[in-house]
Amino acid sequence: FNVSLSSCFTISYYVSPAKVKEEIDHVIGRHRSPCMQDRSQMPYTDAVLHEIQRYIDLVPMNLPHAVVTRDIKFRDYIIPKGTSILISLTSVLHDPKEFPNPDKFDPGHFLDESGNFKKSNYFMPFSAGKRICVGEGLSSMELFLFLTTILQNFKLKSLMDAQDVDTTPVLNGFICLPPSYQLLFIPV
Repeated sequence: FNVSLSSCFTISYYVSPAKVKEEIDHVIGRHRSPCMQDRSQMPYTDAVLHEIQRYIDLVPMNLPHAVVTRDIKFRDYIIPKGTSILISLTSVLHDPKEFPNPDKFDPGHFLDESGNFKKSNYFMPFSAGKRICVGEGLSSMELFLFLTTILQNFKLKSLMDAQDVDTTPVLNGFICLPPSYQLLFIPV
């Protein structure tokens, strides 16, 4: 969780949280806390959160799975019983057919022409199918509530120029971590 939240701050500062802040002010205001029902009225904020998770690609390779019960036919291939399978989530999260300029942070990947949030079948930072992370719903809810609450109450200011902030995730063994840097939270 800390990795995802720090990525939110790193990237949202780098991209500029002004549009997210505008949605927060318009939908939530200053005198109440955000709730999950607000998310459906905040397409840009939702797109930013999805793009953060897509961009950082926290777990590039899923845990190994195995074909346990029988041989499986997948497309034109036979996968024999007992075969271990590794799924590259990176290949899906950075597919240029679904995400133009996949190495660029762009919330527009999750917005339609009218600025409405659009789902993508290629968005699978928590894996897919029967083996999807059971904490996906809770994590998504926490990211939305924490980020909107913090941006509702604080202005984020980097101690370095935004142009000098490198948001490129760094592969650290099994996971990709965002680079760390210092950030000020200034009450609004």
